[in-house]
Amino acid sequence: MTEKRRLTLLSVLVLAVSAIKVSEEVIGGESGPIDRAILLFIHKHVPGALTGFFEAVTLTGSSKVLFPLATAATIALLFARRRLEALLLAASVIGGAAVVYVVKALVGRARPALWETEAYWGSSFPSGHTLVVAAFATAAALCASRIRPAARKLALSIAILWISLVAFSRLVLGVHWPTDVLAAACIGAFLPLAMSVGLELRYA
Repeated sequence: MTEKRRLTLLSVLVLAVSAIKVSEEVIGGESGPIDRAILLFIHKHVPGALTGFFEAVTLTGSSKVLFPLATAATIALLFARRRLEALLLAASVIGGAAVVYVVKALVGRARPALWETEAYWGSSFPSGHTLVVAAFATAAALCASRIRPAARKLALSIAILWISLVAFSRLVLGVHWPTDVLAAACIGAFLPLAMSVGLELRYA
C-alpha cells in the first residue's frame, strides 16, 4: 500500500469518527450550551460591515452556484477523457446533496434563533451549504491532484479555505450551530475520499 493511499485511508477514518462523534452529541442534546456560546461570541466580535462579504461567501455554497459548477466541471472532465474523475466529482456532489436531505429529515434540529436571520429550508443539522461545498471542493482537489500531482498542495489549500469560509459564513449569518457546520465539513470531505478509495480499488 502506497503512502498516499495510507494517508487517504487515515483521513477517511478520522473524518468518519469525527462526524459520528459530533452527530451523537447533537442528537443527544449535549452540544447546546457550547454551540450557543460560540455563536454569540462570533456575533459579538465579527463586524457588521463584513456581513455582505459572508453573504457572498454563502452564495458560493448554494445550489444555484454549486450544481451548475459541478455540471460544467463534470462535462469538462468527460471531454478530457477523465471519466474516473468525472464520476468522482458528480457522485460526490449528488451523494452530498442526498445525505443533506436525508439527515435533515431524520434529525429535525431547530435552527438558531439568537438574532434576526434569513429563513432557510429544512432543519439545522447538518449545514447543507457546508456539506456540499466540502464534497465538491474535496472531490475537485482529488481530481486536480490526479491530473496534475504537482498542484496537489495548492488544490488542497484552496479546498480547505473555501470549506472554512463557507462554514464560518453560516455561523456569522446565524443560520447554523457550530456543530452543524463541523459535522457537515467532516461528512462532506469523507464522501469523496471514501469514493476515491473505492474507485481506485475497483479500477486498479
